[in-house]
Parts: sequence; structure tokens; C-alpha cells
Amino acid sequence: MSKIDQSALDQLFSKARTANGFIDKPVPEALLREVYDIAKMGATSMNTQPTRYVFLNSAQARARLLPAMSPGNLEKTKVAPVTVIVATDTRFFEHMPQIWHKPEGKAMFEGNVPMAQATATRNGTLGGAYFMIAARAVGLDCGPMSGVDLAKVNAEFFADGRYQANFLINLGYGDDSLLFDRNPRLTFEQACSIL
Repeated sequence: MSKIDQSALDQLFSKARTANGFIDKPVPEALLREVYDIAKMGATSMNTQPTRYVFLNSAQARARLLPAMSPGNLEKTKVAPVTVIVATDTRFFEHMPQIWHKPEGKAMFEGNVPMAQATATRNGTLGGAYFMIAARAVGLDCGPMSGVDLAKVNAEFFADGRYQANFLINLGYGDDSLLFDRNPRLTFEQACSIL
């Protein structure tokens, strides 16, 4: 592998910003599929792939979500072209025979609830992060949000309990006039240790 160029790093990280609002431009379904097809290639432990994405593409679909939103996230969610519910599949292991090369994978998780829950949470969050990087790679802007009552989201969208909402992402083409100033990041010395 070789290092990607600076323009790619800028698009994915250095110059990418959390979208606080969006212009009125729809996101086509084909682009959502492209984002997923990139994001699904991200590594998860034992290839578990527990992340599930629910795309709320219409105002009617997002209206179901609005009662769960914190006040600071309400307006931007109303106008976002797409809001993604990033969820985890608590029974992800049912797919293990399809996605893992050893037959004991399913039984290992099915018989160990704490391990299955921890794996779903950790790797489901990874899947959401991969999704945001993939979205940026195809030219979309992301506004990830945790200011939401997840119990209300689960009750409204996942009543059977199989999926559990993790966080939300507003997705589309960002309105740069609504960006906040970039906040500082911790230095290497503050965040890292070399032993």
C-alpha cells in the first residue's frame, strides 16, 4: 500500500467539517448505495459487520424521529436531505455462516450474550465511523449526532428490539455558512503514549 495524497486526506479528515446545516440538494439512492459499498469493506472483528443503517430520506420519515431529538439538533434534522440511524444488530451472529470462514462463529456469539453485546456495540460504532469516511470520500458532508433519546428512536423504529440505535448522522451537501469555527484537537503528547 502507498500513502494517499494530501487532497484525499484533506477531504476525509484535515479539511472535512461536521455539517451544521445543508443546502437544498437531494442525495440520490445510488449514492447511498455507493457509500454503503465502500463502508462495508471496513474491518470488524471476525468480520461481524453488526452495523445497520436506516436512511430517513423524506420529511415524513424524519418527522417520526423529531420527538426524540434534543433541541439543538431539531432544525438541522428537519432540513437535512437524509438522516441515517446508525444501529447495531443484536443478532448479527445469525449472518456468521455467510460472512465468516469458520462454522463455529455463530455458536460462539449465540452462546455468550455479554461477548455478543460488546462485539455488536464496539464494531457497530466502527461501522458508523467507516460510513462517515465513505460518505466524505464520495463528496457528501456528515453531521453526526448523539443528542437524541435513543430509547425513543428504538421504540419508534425498532420495536422488536433486534436493532439498537447507536447514533445519528445528518447527510447531504453542507451549507458552509452554518459551520462553526473548528475546535482545537489534542496534541500527540496529550493523547498518546509510546511504551
